[in-house]
Order: sequence, then structure tokens, then C-alpha cells
Amino acid sequence: MGYVGRFAPSPTGPLHLGSLVAALGSFLDARQHRGRWLLRIEDLDAARVRPGCADQIQHTLEDLGFLWDGAVEYQSRRRALYDEALQALERRALTYACHCTRRTLAESDERAYPGTCRDRPRARGAAALRFRVDDAETVHFTDRFQGPSSFVMGALGDVIVRRRDAIVAYQLAVVVDDAQQGVTDVVRGADLLPSTPWQLLLQRALALPTPRYGHLPIVVEPDGAKLAKSRRSLPVNASRAGRALIEALQLLRHPPPPDLWDEKPEVVITWALNHWNPANLERVQKATAPAYAP
Repeated sequence: MGYVGRFAPSPTGPLHLGSLVAALGSFLDARQHRGRWLLRIEDLDAARVRPGCADQIQHTLEDLGFLWDGAVEYQSRRRALYDEALQALERRALTYACHCTRRTLAESDERAYPGTCRDRPRARGAAALRFRVDDAETVHFTDRFQGPSSFVMGALGDVIVRRRDAIVAYQLAVVVDDAQQGVTDVVRGADLLPSTPWQLLLQRALALPTPRYGHLPIVVEPDGAKLAKSRRSLPVNASRAGRALIEALQLLRHPPPPDLWDEKPEVVITWALNHWNPANLERVQKATAPAYAP
């Protein structure tokens, strides 16, 4: 199978600068490899989904010159696949019920989940479902942009795979989706780098293929903090599509020449495809947002 990449936004808000950087990086990487680029809408948490937001994201991507392959997939239509995966994990005794509340966990001194419910009998009432990891195991992998990476699972703890409200958690859903869609290369933001070891272990437990991973720099405020609700995180303005792409390319360390600043999106995309070089992103985990939003 050839290269298959994907972009998976959550329809809880419009496309902003941070998500544009992730979309552009994954799109360019897929197209430079003459691969397919899929669009998947992560809409499992219906309470947080904004009506019309999924369509708005798609229209913005089209205005920016992104063309995806095949039909758009929606996680909300794939629940049967997630249930099958949960049942497979349960049959192998790799999950357990967790009754800990957010308040209980917030009061704990532990950075990772301390395994409070690991060996407790299941109690009545709503409970989350956690995936059991080996605390002593160290997961090693080579990230395409960040290089060799290692995580001790005891420092991460047992991850939730189904929430207390019965919604399947991101960590499991993304593993099932990527395998079912034949994704070979996951290119996403570096904020998800620590999620990779959980996903690798879930793939192993479910006998699913492991894609290659590449984590792009995340966009941060000038003080280094995560991009907040400021001018730098406003929705991407489709009327300034070319300028938005250029600003995203600068954050990806691929600054176009000045004569492209007033060009149409398709011209900027063509330049970016001809100049995409993953080496520019080696060990870069953060990129500072400009003083204004695209």
C-alpha cells in the first residue's frame, strides 16, 4: 500500500491557525509522496459539536486549496467498530472500570493515573474504562520529525478508552479509525506526541498495523504558552487564503519568497509542494504565532 495520510479536525470550532498548520503539514507530506489524503471529522462528543461546524471546516479547506480523497468520514457513524475493539480488549482483560472522579484525580499528587481502580472489584454506577499498561515498559519509536522518542508507561499511566458517559475516548477511536482507513502516515501536532505510546500499545493489543508518526510544531503564544483565545487563534479568513497559507508555511519553517505574498492559494500550494522538506522541522516542537491571525 502507498502513502495514506489524514487530517482529523474536531467540529467544536472553526479552523484556526494552529489547526491550519497541522492540516497543511499533513497535506503537503501526503501529496509530495504522491499519496492519498483523507478527511475525518472527530464528532463523537455530540455535546461539544457546533451545528454546521463540520461543513464550515470543509468549505474553509476547499477555499485554501486542500482537496481530499474519497468521502469524508465521521466518527459518529463508526461506533460499531469502536465497540468491537472494546470487546476485544475486555476479552483479554486489558481494561478495567474506573470510578475515580476528576476531582479525585485533581487532588492526587500523581502526574499520571495512579492505578487506584486497577484491582478493585467493579462497583455500581457509571464508570470510565481504562486500558491497562505495564508500568515497567518503555515504549520506543522514531518520529519522522522529532527523532527517537521513549516513554516509560508508568509515567503515563492507564489511559481512558471509554468515558463515564459511554463515549469512546480519542485514544481508542483514532487507533481504530487509522487502521480501518489504511492510514500509513500520521502527521499531526506535537501536543499529541505523548499519546503515541498509548496508541502503539493499543495497536499491538488489537493486532492492528502501526503507521509512521510525524509530529509537527504546535503554535504557541509569544510567551510560549498554548495558543489561547486571542487574535492569534481567530478563525482562518478564507478571503485571505493565500496569506493564511504563507503564515502557516512560515510556522512550518518553509517561508515562501516575498513575491508569493499576494498570490492565490493554488500558487502558494504549488510552491510549497515543490519545496516541502521534513528536515526543516527536525526537533521543532513549538512555533510562535504572529502578532495577528490569518
